[in-house]
This record gives sequence, structure tokens and C-alpha cells, in this order.
Amino acid sequence: MITRYFKLEDAQDESVFFFGARQTGKTTILKQLFPEARYYDLLKSEEFERLSRQPQLLREELMALPEGALVIIDEIQKLPVLLNEVHWLMVNRELRFILTGSSARKLRRKGVNLLGGRAMVNNFYPLVSTELEDFDLNRAVNNGMIPRHYLVEDASRRLSGYVGVYLQTEIVEESVVRNLPSFNRFLEAAALTSGEMLVYTNIAADCGVSSVTVKSYFDILVDTLFGYMIPAYTKTVKRKLIQAPKFYLFDVGVTNYLLRRSHLKQGSPEFGHAFEHLIIQEIIAYLGYQGRQKELSYWRTGSGMEIDAVLGDAQVGIEIKSSAEVKDSQLRGLRSFGGDYPQARLIVVSLDRYRRSKDNIEIIPVHEFLSDLWANRIYQ
Repeated sequence: MITRYFKLEDAQDESVFFFGARQTGKTTILKQLFPEARYYDLLKSEEFERLSRQPQLLREELMALPEGALVIIDEIQKLPVLLNEVHWLMVNRELRFILTGSSARKLRRKGVNLLGGRAMVNNFYPLVSTELEDFDLNRAVNNGMIPRHYLVEDASRRLSGYVGVYLQTEIVEESVVRNLPSFNRFLEAAALTSGEMLVYTNIAADCGVSSVTVKSYFDILVDTLFGYMIPAYTKTVKRKLIQAPKFYLFDVGVTNYLLRRSHLKQGSPEFGHAFEHLIIQEIIAYLGYQGRQKELSYWRTGSGMEIDAVLGDAQVGIEIKSSAEVKDSQLRGLRSFGGDYPQARLIVVSLDRYRRSKDNIEIIPVHEFLSDLWANRIYQ
């Protein structure tokens, strides 16, 4: 059994919204952490039907619980009307709730009761390296880190089904787009731009829709937790910086599937792109579990100097290289960044065999970097 890093400590004395993409393991961890909680699963048709007909049943059934008792409602976005009952029970019976969902989009619609700020928001992510006793880098780069995908040798069929379920449940059922074929084309374009600066007009031309529509499609991916926007780091007094954000799909395996790339081998450009994505995915999860999601950015100058990740206020600059031996020519971006921000710690994550340093730049083998990241030795 895999022991997840996340412990959902807020739920010990607070109500929480618990969001994560499908099949990341939300239900499994909740049943492990809170086996005694009252549990409602809105994916069960009979549960959904009876509570949609009579939402007050929730209040009537929970009135008998002692004050402070914990209740879990899975997939709350399928029946947001229940939030009125939840709110009443929190105020009048002091019950605690964990409200899970694979999408916050429906809950953000006008008129939905968001519990008056009484519930903390926690996000859940695919597997991360520190949760796996024998973390297999090549498997992670190829399959991604969704549990059902990482744990098999070849995840291609499961990835195909996963993307189909996402389109059906999050896009079709929610009626968030009118033109599904154009959204399908966009999804492939989004995978192509994963890790790249966003230029909406270029993507719009590829998809045959307007740039306004493309921006709304990216909003859908972010709202359904299918991707992340990484802003550009723009604090400088020395030079002009690029301000366009970058975008990453939430899991490298999904990106691989959409790009029809598989059996990636070290040394290939495709492996390099996927390796970078995986490390960014780990950093996003690490910061997310610390409640510091907004402390990740990237840096690029108008002349083309770039580094992959900036942590905090230029406290750490990170380049990600899938090279077996990082060369001096691959350090130009970090050197330029270090010249502008001399206080920054400069790191290259690579496939080097041993840790070393060159000038003031640390070259850290990937397994050591991931170990240090999750032990709070990279950024605090």
C-alpha cells in the first residue's frame, strides 16, 4: 500500500473543500485517514437521485450526529444545492465536512453557496516521488504519476480511457463548451504547448477558433484541475522580461498520450521535454501541499535567456536538463539569472551520476534533488 504524503491536517478542526483531478486517489486517502466519518458518494446513482430530490434529507440524517462529527461528501460539484444544508449544519450543529470534487468550476458559478469562507481549500495531486519506496524515473516519465497509470508497465490504454472520461464527465456533462470537436483539437494543442509560453493567437489559428475562445478553453483546463498556469517572474530593474505565462497539463502521462509519444528513452528530445514536465509537476505538488502554490514562476528575458523555475522572490532558480553530464553551455540561463539576482540559489536538476558544483551553480542528480525537495532542503 502506498502511503500518501498529504495528511489533510486542516480537517482535524475545520471543514475543507478537497479538490483533485480524477483518479488521483482522493477517495482512497479519505477512507484511510477518516474511516469513522459518515460518507456520502454522489457518484452512486441512488445516492445522487435521493439527495437531488430531497436535499433536506442530508440535514435530517446528520442531525443525530454529535457536535464536531466529521462528514465526507464525495463529488460535491455534482449536487451543489447540498451546500446550503452543509452551511446550516456547520453553523447550527458544528459538524465538520470534507467536500471533495474533481472540479471547482461548478462551485464558482454565481449563486452557489461557498460556505461564507468557513471551509479551507486543499488540493490533491497525482503521486509524488517521496510516496514511492522504489521510485522509477523512467516509468514516471512515460506513464505519468496518476496511481493507476504509474503502477502498470504500459499505461497507454488506461491513459486513453482517462482522457475519454475527462471529456465526457467534465466537458460534455457540464456543457462547458458548445463545440466538442474544436475542444478536442484544442486539447492536443494544449499538450503541444505544455511547458511553453502561451501565445493565444497562434493556438487559435491551429484550432480554427478565436483567441478569446482559446483563452476560455485554458480557463476550463485550470478550473477542472487538468492544468496549471505558471506566471513569468517579472521583478527586475535591469532588463525587459517576458510576461506571458507558461502552461502545463497536470500530469506528464496525459501529455504523452495526447502527443502520441511513448517508450521515451533517455537522450531523446521527447524524453527531455517529459523529464522537465515531471520535475515541474513535483515542484507544483510540493508547493501545493505547503499551501504556497503562488510561489512558482519561470524567468525569460527579451533576448531569450531563460530558466525553468523560480521559487519565491528569486530565492531559488532551477534549470532542468535531462543530460547525463551537464555542460558549461547549458548554464548560460542560470548565470544570467544569477547576475540579476545575486542572492538566488542556483540549481540544475540533471541525470548526472554525482552531485557537483560549477562556480556558484549546484548540479544535483534528479533523485537527490527530489529527496531534498520533499525534505525541505531546496526551498523553505
